[in-house]
Amino acid sequence: MFTDAELSYLADQDLGRLATQQPDGTLQVSPVSFTWNPDAKAIDVTGYGLTRSRKYRNVEANGRVAFVVDDRPSLTPMRVRCLEIRGRAEALPTAFPPDGHLDGAVIRIHPERIVSFGIDDPDHDPIELTPNNRNV
Repeated sequence: MFTDAELSYLADQDLGRLATQQPDGTLQVSPVSFTWNPDAKAIDVTGYGLTRSRKYRNVEANGRVAFVVDDRPSLTPMRVRCLEIRGRAEALPTAFPPDGHLDGAVIRIHPERIVSFGIDDPDHDPIELTPNNRNV
């Protein structure tokens, strides 16, 4: 599903952006913490009071998401890396025991399409990069 370089990139990052669709059809994008869950082959999103959040309720309502992790590891020379994951998500209210401000809930993202650039080929200018787009 993910290349070794993409999995390494996910392991090194701690912040992503989760896009969900609200009941009125408008989109919401939220910065979120995440981890790669190798057992589920999914991205797990957690957060403060997650079950009370709009993004959690959006996932409960329709389960469609897009998730992006990106950065600029260098400005001179310019280097850009991006991993976009589109797919379905499930809202799991009791995925793990509550811990401090975490209520035990997870938004689990199951990739269906991956768009990646600058991760497997980090030594080229952004305009020279070829995206690695694929359905999984």
